[in-house]
Amino acid sequence: MVEKRRPGLRRSGAGPLGLKASGSAAARRERRAGKEAARNKQGEEEKMKFGKVEFCHFLQIIALFLCLSGMSQTELPRSRSKPYFQSGRSRTKRSWVWNQFFVLEEYMGNDPLYVGKLHSDVDKGDGSIKYILSGEGASSIFIIDENTGDIHATKRLDREEQAYYTLRAQALDRLTSKPVEPESEFVIKIQDINDNEPKFLDGPYTAGVPEMSPVGIIKTALPNMDREAKDQYLLVIQAKDMVGQNGGLSGTTSVTVTLTDVNDNPPRFPRRSYQYNVPESLPVASVVARLKAADADVGPNAEMEYKIVDGDGLAVFKILVDKETQEGIITIQKDLDYEAKASYTLRIEAANKQVDPRFLSLGPFSDMTTVKIIVEDVDEPPIFTSRLYTMVVSEAAKVGTIIGTVAAHDPDASNSPVRYSIDRNTDLERYFNIDANSGVITTAKPLDRETNAVHNITVLAMESQNPSQIGRGYVAITILDINDNAPEFAMDYETTVCENAEPGQAIQRISAIDKDDPPSGHQFSFSLAGEAANNHNFTLQDNKDNTASILTRRNGFRRQEQSVYYLPVFIVDSGSPSLSSTNTLTIRVCDCDADGIAQTCNAEAYILPAGLSTGALIAILACVLTLLVLVLLIVTMRRRKKEPLVFDEERDIRENIVRYDDEGGGEEDTEAFDMAALRNLNIIRDTKTRRDVTPEIQFLSRPSFKSIPDNVIFREFIWERLKEADVDPCAPPYDSLQTYAFEGNGSVAESLSSLDSISSNSDQNYDYLSDWGPRFKRLADMYGTGPENLYS
Repeated sequence: MVEKRRPGLRRSGAGPLGLKASGSAAARRERRAGKEAARNKQGEEEKMKFGKVEFCHFLQIIALFLCLSGMSQTELPRSRSKPYFQSGRSRTKRSWVWNQFFVLEEYMGNDPLYVGKLHSDVDKGDGSIKYILSGEGASSIFIIDENTGDIHATKRLDREEQAYYTLRAQALDRLTSKPVEPESEFVIKIQDINDNEPKFLDGPYTAGVPEMSPVGIIKTALPNMDREAKDQYLLVIQAKDMVGQNGGLSGTTSVTVTLTDVNDNPPRFPRRSYQYNVPESLPVASVVARLKAADADVGPNAEMEYKIVDGDGLAVFKILVDKETQEGIITIQKDLDYEAKASYTLRIEAANKQVDPRFLSLGPFSDMTTVKIIVEDVDEPPIFTSRLYTMVVSEAAKVGTIIGTVAAHDPDASNSPVRYSIDRNTDLERYFNIDANSGVITTAKPLDRETNAVHNITVLAMESQNPSQIGRGYVAITILDINDNAPEFAMDYETTVCENAEPGQAIQRISAIDKDDPPSGHQFSFSLAGEAANNHNFTLQDNKDNTASILTRRNGFRRQEQSVYYLPVFIVDSGSPSLSSTNTLTIRVCDCDADGIAQTCNAEAYILPAGLSTGALIAILACVLTLLVLVLLIVTMRRRKKEPLVFDEERDIRENIVRYDDEGGGEEDTEAFDMAALRNLNIIRDTKTRRDVTPEIQFLSRPSFKSIPDNVIFREFIWERLKEADVDPCAPPYDSLQTYAFEGNGSVAESLSSLDSISSNSDQNYDYLSDWGPRFKRLADMYGTGPENLYS
């Protein structure tokens, strides 16, 4: 049978599919194998997770399947198109038959890569058929020879970016541009090559494995790997594709394996014994020593517990743990005393808080050491036999009375003598003294319990050999009370009696106080003083409870007759000996309402006219205040209209300050001041009018005084200067301070010069000098004429 050729597109060469495949059958098988490998690439990561043996078996099965499947291209189902009618004749169109084109990725040649050839049975080879290509990558990636139908790739293709391209092909009549075949689609698939090495998605990796661990996924190659020897390992993992065959690619990653710690190392003290020296003056809670047991483990496996298990210092020292450094801290619980005990020995144990039972065979997870603490002697201040001394003394004690004795000693071996003194900051009034050698405390001043009932003083004890060493003792001195204060009223009473009071009416209840503090409490008795015991107005009733009541003895009290009564009250306390006092109670007579409440106690109200009411009084006071305000306003306005004070510097320079830069000008310095006022009062002064005083008020200077006593001269001088300041327009304000200097008018004895007094025949008599008192006796002896002065 002869097979007829069907018109339509076909592949050049044998075969009914109309597509020309590039390469030999072996090449196609290789591409097909690459295609299958690409399809399975997505599962490579899952395969990497399998075990090594399972993964190898899986790859062998896939390779066997590929070998048995064959690489021949089967014919795809033909796609039917609608009937196509060509102009001029009518025939049924034979179908286009398309297969996929395959192009190898990553082509690196210089010429365009040949993909395949399109051909139509209508094409007679005379160039009348034109081939057109459209779709994905047409003209940009894939080009077609419109005469021959050859397709080439102009760019390098990457299957990982795009695995296939869908294009459309059409054959046209070159002259009429009408299709001779219906348009149809075909696919160009990019064949994969092994151009991507395996990659680890999450690398590099880190992992932790406990030391001494059993087998895991990554197996340990060495037994008993010790973290303390090496705690970290770096592994490089390689993955190869193509089942490790030649030509495959590989990728690597790193895995850092860290050995985590377990408690496999017991603590050990570096030394079997320790020794520390501490001064005896070290305060309580101070750190004596820090020691640490070595442990190669870390974290919770290295946490320690320390305790004192034995020794003679269990009550004196304790040990704590520093949670940061895991050190044992030894501290003091009680004061150290070199003289009492000079050294201590402690047995200290260190143990892990957490122990792993798997490693108990490695030894006990605790260790012991010995700590010896040497107490060093220091020079200590004196110590009192008691921290607080309590003493009592009567407030009636005389100065020098012995109150008590304090004692202190030097705790050091030298036992230096001690001297005593009182800290005066605690005894500012110096009520007490202390004997420096014996420590006996005595009174230095009279005491008063009512001023200060308890004195708290501090006594200082000082070493004689080292005064810088000072001990302090505390003394509380209680002052015992004596009855030295008389009773008195508890308050200032405001006592009133109504004009209409009835006889026997209680008008006041009184009580007393006493600054003393008797042990059995106060007991006061009240009575009227002798001069008031038989008065007819009031009487007193002692209530026997430290209070008394004042009662009226008559009625009809009248303010206009007597508005105030004074009632002396005699109060006696129960002290031994008892003290008494007389206190005066002031009683005012008042006008009361019907309920007995005082309304008015002012006796002057009866003097006012009967017809003048309270409202009238208020109106009169308001008028007076209004007039005073008006007067003040007028005076203020007039003063504001006065001319301001003006000081004429050119006319009066007496009060200017003259400043010199030389050593002084002698008598010329006084030219700037009017010195006459300081030398003599007998000078005429011009009367000046003060501008801020009304012109009607003026004063004239009084005539000067010559021979009057000095006190009168000075008084008249000051009075005259005061008047001048009042009328002086340049004087300071009224409330300013005026300062004057006055030498007086000279001596009534005139000159006392003794020049030529002996040789002269002067008849001057100086006997009056003897009357001037002892201060002038020397002059009287020298110049007197009496016979008793001739040889004095």
